[in-house]
Amino acid sequence: MFQQLRENTFSKNLYLRSNQKPRILVISMRGFRFEAYRSAEYEFEDTLCTFDYADIFTPVLASDACTKLNKKLLNYAATAFDQGKLYRSGCIPSIVDKEYDLLFFICQQFWDIACLNSIKGWREKCRKAVLWIDEIWKKEIGEQKTRLCLKLAKDFDYIYTTQSSSVHAIANVVQRPCFSLPYAVDTIKFCPYPQPPERCIDIYSIGRRSPIVHKALLEVAEQKNLLYLFDSLKGLQMMNYKQHRTLYSNLVKRSRYFIANKAKFDAIDQTGGQDELGSRFFEGAAGGAVMIGTPPVCEAYTTYFNWSDAVIEIPYDATNVADIITEFDAQPDYLNKIRQDNVINSLLRHDWVYRWEKILEKVGLESTPEMLSRKAHLANLADKIKK
Repeated sequence: MFQQLRENTFSKNLYLRSNQKPRILVISMRGFRFEAYRSAEYEFEDTLCTFDYADIFTPVLASDACTKLNKKLLNYAATAFDQGKLYRSGCIPSIVDKEYDLLFFICQQFWDIACLNSIKGWREKCRKAVLWIDEIWKKEIGEQKTRLCLKLAKDFDYIYTTQSSSVHAIANVVQRPCFSLPYAVDTIKFCPYPQPPERCIDIYSIGRRSPIVHKALLEVAEQKNLLYLFDSLKGLQMMNYKQHRTLYSNLVKRSRYFIANKAKFDAIDQTGGQDELGSRFFEGAAGGAVMIGTPPVCEAYTTYFNWSDAVIEIPYDATNVADIITEFDAQPDYLNKIRQDNVINSLLRHDWVYRWEKILEKVGLESTPEMLSRKAHLANLADKIKK
């Protein structure tokens, strides 16, 4: 079955410039995972391809009943016999038949790692391999499924995670070097300059929210005829990742205030009370909105958002959010300074190119000319905003 299917079931998109041979292999879940919260990772993959030489491999999910049954049986056996190598994601078997300097795999959830069991030859064909796990909580790492999936990462040279407090727990399971790597954003896409649009959205809230703050914002929006934009439907599926990301960036750029809270602030049963820095902070800042919310109490936040008023901090149960907004609205010059500081710091510190640069340094690969050009463009744009 593997020999029959491998040649035509592995989606490959080639990104080449200046006749450069691709040196990076990116494994992307975009072929069958369409949750909106994965959009930041897909943006990273695509942005990476604009300043490095990469192939994107997109595994394909099998739809036949035999494969689905096989997946259930093997996953049951993996748990019963404590063997992570048996886990299956349901993808059609594929093979890596070209050589690369580096394999890069972003896993939004730890169980995405099981996708590797359907891809043959990836370790032999890639000189170095880096895994980036987005969301993984210390509380979860002691669970059997988490531990078994993490053991699949033993073949990677380096592991990164956005969850800074989980680094040591991951390293203890995998026995590989593990580091914290925060989110970033395509700051050029999110930047409201050089032609700032009108900020016609008064308050923008996306994703999880405090019901208390939400109620207060609904009331002030009604009383003062403000546009409070928030999620009103259930469902997390994107029809088109790129269109979703474009719409989202355009909304942030047109928002005066943006609600940003620590990651999964309302899911303590999952996080165990662990404070982490989510993507909202990077997106809100890059779009030049004034961020309001409850930031995490962690080293990552104090390190990466250490400028004045990066976030206007309010408690989870703040009923006086209307008074806070009114107070800031009375200081337009101060608001403009906050917005400019957010955009400038994002351009100089929180673009995806800086995160990729860190990874390349670790694996011993040189930055590309396109990376240097992008950094110069970001610095030039920041300088123009300062003036």
